[in-house]
Amino acid sequence: MLSKNQEYQSIESFESLESTEVVLSVASSIAENEVVHIENSVGTTTMFCGRYQDKMEMYASADTVAEYLDNHASWFSRCAEPMKVESLGENGYTLVIGRFGSFGYEVEPKVGLELLPPEDRVYRIRTVPIPGYQAPGYEVDYNSSLQLIEIQESSISTISSEITTVEWELDLKVYINFPKFIQRLPKSLVQSTGDRVLHQIIRQVSRRLTRKVQEDFHQSLGIELPANVNKNK
Repeated sequence: MLSKNQEYQSIESFESLESTEVVLSVASSIAENEVVHIENSVGTTTMFCGRYQDKMEMYASADTVAEYLDNHASWFSRCAEPMKVESLGENGYTLVIGRFGSFGYEVEPKVGLELLPPEDRVYRIRTVPIPGYQAPGYEVDYNSSLQLIEIQESSISTISSEITTVEWELDLKVYINFPKFIQRLPKSLVQSTGDRVLHQIIRQVSRRLTRKVQEDFHQSLGIELPANVNKNK
């Protein structure tokens, strides 16, 4: 969606992720002196990247949390909603993240993810090819890790005597082959807008996924988290 205003507009509400659709409003035209003429305008690729980290608390032993995470077939698809998920091999999933756009250009990223077997309570997720699928003008390089750190005593004794902190890190790169009309925009504007959109997407998606995994895990143990536990930092 394009704005009729000449100035750059802010990102619209990312609550629309509930319907897996996000659209960024930007200027529909640029003053003549702002236009950048790019050599080899066809096939120019722009990379957007970011490193992210966060954590969540699980009120159980590390072994109990590990058992839950190992059985990802029972929770991954359910917790990833409203994103569309399909099985991809024994430990993989095809994930449709949603529809996103800027400058009148929209893309619906689809990525294959493999959940690798843990090593010393460290879980890794990486991108894998989706058989028979050719991404239209984009490429995603996703690498994340989750580490289980057990704390012997919980300060909330009514829930559990143990706490396990799940700390995760994500290194994400997205490469996009923009069409010719996008390449006429200032490179700095395209880069800053893309980085901002990527950050907002990861922030929103990770918060939702963290909350749902945390709630699903404790419900599987018959534990209801108290209202004062910060489940969505």
